[in-house]
Amino acid sequence: MRIRHCNIVWFVGYCAETCVHVVREGMKNTFVESREKLLCFEYLRNGSLRDKLNSGACLLQWRICCQIIRGICLGLHYLHDRHIIHLDLKPENVLLDDSMVPKIADFGVSRLLGKEKSRMVTQRKHGTMRYMALEYLFDGEITVKSDIYSLGLIIREIVMGPNNTGTTTEDVL
Repeated sequence: MRIRHCNIVWFVGYCAETCVHVVREGMKNTFVESREKLLCFEYLRNGSLRDKLNSGACLLQWRICCQIIRGICLGLHYLHDRHIIHLDLKPENVLLDDSMVPKIADFGVSRLLGKEKSRMVTQRKHGTMRYMALEYLFDGEITVKSDIYSLGLIIREIVMGPNNTGTTTEDVL
């Protein structure tokens, strides 16, 4: 919630509600608690970077593509300085504002490393397989390099298009 950077989606607020419902089971009533949580983020009407990529190269001018790449890099640098690893960086999670400024979104699988830690290992892997670094996919090792791998694939898609040929994580499997 304290993350503030021009290349990170702005978190506006949240709403959490707990309701108690009575569920009848035969002759017995059971009270069931349900929780709903809603997160509110800034609205970015230009959609995601994925929307701007087609089967060929990026639909945008090269100057805009460079601005997008630079913005993603600056946003990642900001996160990594704060020991936050995104772990699901992909074109769908890069949103564009009215000026085509990229903003990194969807921190649902992110990890916060301790200040003295540079890596962690997990058994549970989340994210999009195509954009997972091999050391994370096979060994569960999480470092800033995990995001840098994903960044490289995004840059490759901007330059060559999403349906480029070559080795990806899926090819290795």
